Amino acid sequence: MERTAAGKELALAPLQDWGEETEDGAVYSVSLRRQHSQRSSPGAGPPGAQAPSPAADTFLHYRTSKVRALRAARLERLVRELVSGDPEQDPAFVPAFLATHRAFVPTGRVLDLLLPPPAPPLPPGVEIKKTEGRDLTFNKNLRAVVSVLGSWLRDHPQDFWDPPAHSDLGSVCNFLGWAAPSGAEAREAEKLLGDFLKEAEAEQEEEEQSQTLAGPPGTAQILCPDSPVECLEDEEGLVWEGPELLDFSVDDVAEQLTLMDVELFSRLRPFECLGSVWSQRDRPGATSIAPTVRATVTQFNTVTGCVLGSVLGEPGLAAPQRAQRLEKWIRIAQRCRELRNFSSLRAILSALQSNPIYRLKRSWGAVSREPLSTFRKLAQIFSDENNHLSSREILSQEATQGPQEEDVPTGSLSSKLPPGPVPYLGTFLTDLVMLDTALPDMLKGDLINFEKRRKEWEILARIQQLQRRCQSYCLSPRPPILAALRAQHKLSEEQSYHISRVIEPPASSCPSSPRIRRQISLTKRLSAKLSRERVSSPGGSPGDPSSSTSSLSPASPPSSPRTKDPPTGSPPASPGAQSPSTKGSEARVIRVSIDNDHGNLYRSILLTSQDKTHSVVQRALEKHNVAQPWVRDYQLFQVLPGDRELPIPDNANVFYAMSPAAPGDFVLRRKEGAQHTTSVSPPTHPVHGPHGQQGVWLLSPGGREGAPL
Repeated sequence: MERTAAGKELALAPLQDWGEETEDGAVYSVSLRRQHSQRSSPGAGPPGAQAPSPAADTFLHYRTSKVRALRAARLERLVRELVSGDPEQDPAFVPAFLATHRAFVPTGRVLDLLLPPPAPPLPPGVEIKKTEGRDLTFNKNLRAVVSVLGSWLRDHPQDFWDPPAHSDLGSVCNFLGWAAPSGAEAREAEKLLGDFLKEAEAEQEEEEQSQTLAGPPGTAQILCPDSPVECLEDEEGLVWEGPELLDFSVDDVAEQLTLMDVELFSRLRPFECLGSVWSQRDRPGATSIAPTVRATVTQFNTVTGCVLGSVLGEPGLAAPQRAQRLEKWIRIAQRCRELRNFSSLRAILSALQSNPIYRLKRSWGAVSREPLSTFRKLAQIFSDENNHLSSREILSQEATQGPQEEDVPTGSLSSKLPPGPVPYLGTFLTDLVMLDTALPDMLKGDLINFEKRRKEWEILARIQQLQRRCQSYCLSPRPPILAALRAQHKLSEEQSYHISRVIEPPASSCPSSPRIRRQISLTKRLSAKLSRERVSSPGGSPGDPSSSTSSLSPASPPSSPRTKDPPTGSPPASPGAQSPSTKGSEARVIRVSIDNDHGNLYRSILLTSQDKTHSVVQRALEKHNVAQPWVRDYQLFQVLPGDRELPIPDNANVFYAMSPAAPGDFVLRRKEGAQHTTSVSPPTHPVHGPHGQQGVWLLSPGGREGAPL
């Protein structure tokens, strides 16, 4: 009996929340971590004797250690935490800070606080003598700074890109030159600076060559894709004289799509995926924001356009011929699934489920049973049910197949791990936008909400892990297929819908078409999710990182009945989407702009059933960084369809005063005769595009209206 009890672990949680601590203006979340170790029982034998069997002569000894996670602090305190060396510090703090700091402070400002002032110059004739014991006397704080810089240079080199001088990187090189002249960090900094300068020279040469090729003003050059086939020019423009994309085998097309997706995903900069960065992509002058994410969006839309163009591009095709094209794209999608390329898989499915293709009842009626069954199974991967739980679980399973990365020797990654997977980036972007909308940047006392950054880093770390796994792909480019992909006639959403109605005029819905359900917008999904979490935990308060509303796990599924198939000509739908039930909803996300000279820029806030107009206006002004927000000087209006507006009374409950059928867009206007003068600083965090335009949109799984990444 005693042996059995000794061999059992106590059924207690290994990590328990203990509370909060405030120290030097910083707020810490404190947890207690329980660890056990086996120790010999008293009288087990003299020292040096053979160790007794664990089951017979040992007992469980538990040791409790305190773990502190910095939750909120001012910038100076956060930077000091980087080099504190506190044994109780959460090990995730440094990587989380380095991955997300640009969302709230520029790199140069962090370096100003992190780097000590340069050492004074030595008198003439005096030299530092290098001794073997120098490392023993090396300043401990400088060691910590050097270590942080090494991680920073290795994991986030683009943070130091600042052409043409790259002054921040120059400061790092100067510091490492005297603090650790022979260390790997100094070599890494010098190499990175050299690479940046070479890259700048190459870009300048490429720009000069492009200007030379363009010739004098008024002339145009026709460039054909690099392939053995030719482009001919007629009166109507370019005519592709070569094999069509679908003339190649299913395997070849799927592999080339995967190769392109792998290259784009490998070059992705995770920082650009942050909601506070990605949501600014439509601001005036923001065309250079998130270029690597934009490239992924462009590739997604290119694949979708190719599917639309190949299926709808020839209106005169008979239904069986068009069905053959549908079947081939289904097989290409299945091959992408086998290659674990979820990006092109989602793009192909989005096009096949778009309204212009979905409504072709005669074409779908001619599709064979087996490919149609395959198509339905693939569509279930990206079902909207349970916050895309199916695709998340599948991606998680795919990412954990094979040996763990730490168990694989360096240089043997590609031979030990299965290739991929390449994720659909939109899932991560949606999660990060939801986080940025739900959690505030600052907390009471002008403290930076680092708990928000920690949650964002957890998502970015998953992206980085998948990027490392993509190194295992071994695919070679096939120029003829890539040329055919570029030359494939692509249709816009409006063009494809018009051609679809020419192919098959509007009629009753097709029973042979795949069953789909209506796509819900990102804002509605977030509203429904926060509503469910609020109902499940009434004590939570919106915007409080410790409350349940700040937890955005993929659980908490919405519950609603299946909607009917959309009628012909209705907005597009997606497979497996569900509309959140409005019954019992007590919160939703609204967007508020200010009518001023800074443009029609929106900020998202969480509206609850308890919010009065005064509270909503106050939070909206704070979100827009309005100095001295005189709430009584502003009037709140809801934007209605048809350029109409609904004024919200000053003493109203906004949740019930607003029109529930209209979009959740509002505008603040200064009242006539307002006496106070306010100023608005340029927005820096989640900014949406102008009314009716939420930025770069992917073609949705329904086709005409699209869905944001």
